[in-house]
Amino acid sequence: MFNNFEQISNGVAAGYRPKLVVAAAAESELLKAVFTARKTVLSGLILIGKQQRIRDLIAQETLDPADTQIIDCDDPEAACEKAVALVRQGQADFIMKGLVDTAIFLKAVINKTTGLMTGQLLSSVMIMRINTYHKFLLVTDGGMVINPDYEQKQEIIKNAVNLARLLGIQPVKIACLAAKEKVNPKMPATIDAAALKEWGKIYYTPADAIVDGPLAMDLIVSKKAAQIKAVVSEVAGDADVILTPNIETGNAVFKAMVHLGQAESAGVVMGACVPIILTSRSDSCQNKLNSITLGTYLAQNMGDCHKYERSINNEKVINRK
Repeated sequence: MFNNFEQISNGVAAGYRPKLVVAAAAESELLKAVFTARKTVLSGLILIGKQQRIRDLIAQETLDPADTQIIDCDDPEAACEKAVALVRQGQADFIMKGLVDTAIFLKAVINKTTGLMTGQLLSSVMIMRINTYHKFLLVTDGGMVINPDYEQKQEIIKNAVNLARLLGIQPVKIACLAAKEKVNPKMPATIDAAALKEWGKIYYTPADAIVDGPLAMDLIVSKKAAQIKAVVSEVAGDADVILTPNIETGNAVFKAMVHLGQAESAGVVMGACVPIILTSRSDSCQNKLNSITLGTYLAQNMGDCHKYERSINNEKVINRK
């Protein structure tokens, strides 16, 4: 089981090195991160965007453009479409958003005929390593699904579990975040959390994943808080994944951990046929690099992950017949 980003990087080095394509790549911090990744975990880079601007930034940051293809494209929408096309053609193994609006980027990704969709819901998973917690902590969804309903929350959990498995986490402990640990009819998050707990008992085996909730934040990260409140839970104080009730909560939890808790972080969008790297403009170069490293590791291993997901579903269908 991985316990920090250096271990993930070492795990990547043990496998083949994939190629990354970046749409609208003319951004200095992003370029520093991707060129560092090219030295350590990538076989090559394809940068799409304003070619002269990209070359100027490469020179300004004294970066080595070896093994890098730069495709000139002034239009951000066309750049995103070209990046997606290169993935579909097998010329790149995964994709990253550069200096372009997320909506424009995702429009190319979700296109029904030319995009990267697999029929699954796209959701954002942020992975963090914070000094005050004993292992990686995944937060979902703080970047894609605005106000997920009960069925969408199931899909968000599945995507997070797929990622957590690849990090060697077993069983994956998922905490459904709410403001309190008792069901309140006036608080939809508590109702969904209780239902997801029961769904988890059916969908997963205890050795694979455990879903619990509703759980307040103190219970999720503190065994002592659970003891004081007399809450008995296998997940309390030992959660691997925090399922947040909406995008505002997920975004706030993640950014508070990064900017106040000084957490190292990485982020990826799951649910497509390849990892999708969506970083914030405010992310540090190191956290952008962490995201690329995580995406590289997933590009090496996601096939097995989705194969395993299908085998679980097929097995459950057979068992129910």
